[in-house]
Amino acid sequence: MLVLGLGPAAQATAAPDDPLPLPVVQGIDKAIPPAPIPHLATIPPRAYNAGFDQATLETRAALLPAYTGDRFFDQWPSGLDTKKPGQLLEKRDVTPVGRLLSIVPTAKVTQIKFRTTDSHDAPSFGTATIITPANVWKGPGARPILVNDIPIVSLGAQCSPGYSFAHGYSTKTSTFNFIPPDTINALLNGYEVILPDHEGPRMAYGEPTVAGRITLDSLRAMGQVEPKDFAKRRTALTGYSGGAIAVHGTVKEIDSYAPELKPQLVGAALGGVPADFHMLVNSMNGNLAAGIFLAAELGIAREHPEMLTIMNNAGKWLSTSPVKDFCGVQAGRIAIPVPTQVFSSDPDPYHSPVADMVYKETGLKNIKAGTPLFIYQGVNEWWIPVQGAINLHVEQCRLGANSSFTLVPGEHAIGALTGYPAQWNWLERRLNGIPAPNGCA
Repeated sequence: MLVLGLGPAAQATAAPDDPLPLPVVQGIDKAIPPAPIPHLATIPPRAYNAGFDQATLETRAALLPAYTGDRFFDQWPSGLDTKKPGQLLEKRDVTPVGRLLSIVPTAKVTQIKFRTTDSHDAPSFGTATIITPANVWKGPGARPILVNDIPIVSLGAQCSPGYSFAHGYSTKTSTFNFIPPDTINALLNGYEVILPDHEGPRMAYGEPTVAGRITLDSLRAMGQVEPKDFAKRRTALTGYSGGAIAVHGTVKEIDSYAPELKPQLVGAALGGVPADFHMLVNSMNGNLAAGIFLAAELGIAREHPEMLTIMNNAGKWLSTSPVKDFCGVQAGRIAIPVPTQVFSSDPDPYHSPVADMVYKETGLKNIKAGTPLFIYQGVNEWWIPVQGAINLHVEQCRLGANSSFTLVPGEHAIGALTGYPAQWNWLERRLNGIPAPNGCA
C-alpha cells in the first residue's frame, strides 16, 4: 500500500506488492472501528488542499506532525499568495545555540523563513539555517556555499536540523547533522553552509518536489540576507539517502522553478538515492527496512491526499498515533509482521491509479538536471537497489546532462562512509572553480 508499511511479512511465495484477498480487505474495516478523526469547522492552512472533500482534509489534518511550540516553525504566514517563491519572510540569529552544534569555529548562525511552493503548486513556507564559518575564505572568488540536504528521515517537526540549531541537542537531534561531516569540513574550508529543512512544514518525508523547491527557495532567501556578490558565489549541493531525495528533486526543478540560480550552481552530489519508489515497494515492504518505508509512505501521503482516500481504518489509527511524530531512529525500530497492503481499502493498492500517481510524482522521470551530477551507490545495496541509481545516471546522459556514476564498497550505511572521500573531493573541486568532468563521455 502507499500509506503505511511495516514488518517482516511472511511472503515466501508472494511478491511484496501482490494484492490481498478481497475478504481480508473487507474484514479489516469490520473488525477495526473508525479512528477518532476530529471534525473541524475550518481546515487549517497547512492541511488545506483544493479539490478534496472535508473528510479527507480532516484526516490529513489529524496525521500532520504536532506543533513544536516555536512559532518560527509552527506559524503559517498569512498572505503567502501575494509573495514570490523564495521571498524572505523572517530571519533570526540563533548563534549562541547554533554555534555549539556547528562543533567547529563559527562566526554566525542565522535562521530564515521564506515563501515556497508545495507539490500542488500552492503557496507554502520553508525554513533553513545558514552557518557562517569563522575561517576566512582564501580561495578564488567570493566565498562558496555548500547546501547540505541532510537525511532528516523523520515525521516529527522537532526532528529537522533547524529545530536543533535553534533549541540545542536533544534525543530528537539527528546524527546526520554531524555524520557524514559535510558541514564540518565545509566550515573548516571557509565555505558557508545552508541546511534546508527540506521536508517542509508538513514533514513530507520522501516527497522530492517539496524538498527540491524548499532547497532552491532557501538559496533565494539567503541571497536577500547576503546580497553582496551572491550571484557570483559558487554553490554546490550534497545529500545522502533521504537527503539525496531532496537533491534529486532540486536538480530536476532548477530549470523550471529557479533558472536564475543555475549560473552559480556548480554541481550536486547524491548518494544512496531512492530514485524509484516503485523499486522500493519490492525491496523494503515487509522486512527490516519497513519502518523507514512506513515513514516515507506517510510523509508522501501528507503531501498527496489522494493516498488518504484509499486508507482503511487500520491505516488511519496508525497514521494518527504517536508514529506521526517519530524521528528517524524511532521509525526504524517499528515492526508489525504484516504486509503494508492491510492498511488499504484497495485490495491491490500498489497497482492502483493512486499508486501510479505516486510513482510518477516521486520519480520525476525524463527531466534533465540543471547542474552536473555525481551519483554514488553501495555495490551491496539491497534496500535501495543499485539499478535505480544506474537508471538515473543513464537517463541524465540520454537527456544530455553532465553526470558521473560510481559504485562504492558496502551496503547503504557503509556506502555512506566508503563513498564519502570521492564525494567530498568532487565537491571541493567544483567549489574551487574546477569544472565537472562529464562522466557520460
